Order: sequence, then C-alpha cells, then structure tokens
Amino acid sequence: MWTLALADDDILKVITLGIAGVVAVVWIIASSIRAALVGRAKEATRREIAAYIAEGSMTPEQGEKLLSAGTEEGSCKND
Repeated sequence: MWTLALADDDILKVITLGIAGVVAVVWIIASSIRAALVGRAKEATRREIAAYIAEGSMTPEQGEKLLSAGTEEGSCKND
C-alpha cells in the first residue's frame, strides 16, 4: 500500500533535487540575460562607430579596424 509519508533519506533527495532545479533555472535565465546584454552592447558600439564615420571624425578604415578587433585567432576575448 502506498503512503504519503517519506523517509528521511527521501526527503533529503527531494530537497536536493529541488535546489538543483532552482539553480539550473536561475543559471539559464542569467545566461540568457547576459547574452542579450552583450548583443545589445555590440550593436550600440557598431552604431557609435558608424556615427563617428558619418560625421567625419573617423575614417572607414579605422572603423573597420575597431569592429574587427578581438575576432582574430589568438586574440583576447571576454565573451
């Protein structure tokens, strides 16, 4: 016959799995927010460089160098 009572070991397992699930969900949400913020920052940088080029305070070659910085093999990258 099935009962609703759980042994001490079973309660510990349930609590551990619950905490692990919460940590996993928080981790997924945080990484999604981080990816969105990184993408937004990259796009804002591209727009600012385009504005500098449009106003003439930067050449298109300088803008291209700035935009391609960090994409070459062996470069330092934080994302």
